[in-house]
Amino acid sequence: MNDTLTMTSAFFLKLRSVVMPALGLTLAGLLVGCAGLPTSGERQSADEARPPPVIAARATTPWDQASVRPDTLTPWLHRSFPGKASNQFSYLELDGRSAMGVKSSASASMLRKVVSIEPAQLDAVRFSWKVPTLITDADMALRDKDDSPVRLVLAFDGDRSKLSARDRMLSELANALTGEDMPYATLMYVWCNQREPGSVVINPRTDRIRKLVLESGPKRLNRWIDYERDIRADYRTAFGEEPGRLIAVGIMTDTDNTKSSAEAWYGPVVLGPATVAANR
Repeated sequence: MNDTLTMTSAFFLKLRSVVMPALGLTLAGLLVGCAGLPTSGERQSADEARPPPVIAARATTPWDQASVRPDTLTPWLHRSFPGKASNQFSYLELDGRSAMGVKSSASASMLRKVVSIEPAQLDAVRFSWKVPTLITDADMALRDKDDSPVRLVLAFDGDRSKLSARDRMLSELANALTGEDMPYATLMYVWCNQREPGSVVINPRTDRIRKLVLESGPKRLNRWIDYERDIRADYRTAFGEEPGRLIAVGIMTDTDNTKSSAEAWYGPVVLGPATVAANR
């Protein structure tokens, strides 16, 4: 009996040593949204209930209120991650635009909004960002360099029976740490240092997180860039299947892996019918 207990303890210690560091490094992507998140009017986690550092007038600014669908009027909430320093968020007017500024210093946290949009109702997402500088050493295909100055993150529900054994384990560990499963799939729009726009980068820890490159290199730094993306089409491009229900939207700048610093500004994020040619 003692030998069995010893072997069991050794197994879980080994599991913890191998999986927990990887999980801690990728919580930002795993936990941006999940099916078990509280909806409007339900109890929020203690972490989300705390305002993001330096953020002002949350849920009262034009940035917070931007939406064209009644089912996306839930508030934006700050989400930090176990073992990670938090970013600094602040609402401001920049270049005549309503913006959310973020400063990241060896840190990673996000603002996220819980939604519930069925696949048949998925339309477009409109957003914008302004980036002054890139993160020199970042490479989103490498575990120890997976940082980005800007990310627009969409989290989806789906048939969780299709998850691999490893992804189910990651989801269970995420739930044990935070009370939330990781999403079935997460699509991120990102700015990459070197990959061409349109490239898909698979997260080095789980293929349930995939990044669609919208900008590459320094050419369009220091200006506002506006996007309107076809969510359904982009999900098919990234995952090769039809999307499930959209359950959360987030914005995130992260510099925790490279231990660097970055600053960026995000315009309002709007979900609704397309207004221009798809994916321009």
